[in-house]
Amino acid sequence: MKIIIQRVKEASVVVEGRTTGSINQGLLVLLGVGNEDTKEMVDKYVDKLVKLRIFADSEGKTNLSVQDVQGEILVVSQFTLYADCKKGNRPSFIGAGSPQLGNEIYEYFCQKVKEKMGTVQVGEFGADMKVSLINDGPFTIVWDSRDW
Repeated sequence: MKIIIQRVKEASVVVEGRTTGSINQGLLVLLGVGNEDTKEMVDKYVDKLVKLRIFADSEGKTNLSVQDVQGEILVVSQFTLYADCKKGNRPSFIGAGSPQLGNEIYEYFCQKVKEKMGTVQVGEFGADMKVSLINDGPFTIVWDSRDW
């Protein structure tokens, strides 16, 4: 699993002219699913995600989580996080999970975020999405399950 976490002032995703998800202050999460990913991994990632202290407290220190600031989370599937550009000029996506696995893990991830946060905004799996955001900081974190 590869995850890009961006602390945002606002973010939204549009599919074919309709907004499928939109948030104000919170986290934009780009989620890539690999061949070896499991629901157990999702449980660990989501638990850490909602507790990740990357929002400023009253003294300007990053001591608060998205839950602490009553922020929102927007999750967007992005298999292109598995792009392998080692050979040639066209990326290979052989490391990305199958569409079936990707959708299953994506839906499970969104469900787990909803359980922890009460709500979650989402993109549309497999769709051509237009993602807009105002990155807050900028503050961006990259997680790769191979590093955990």
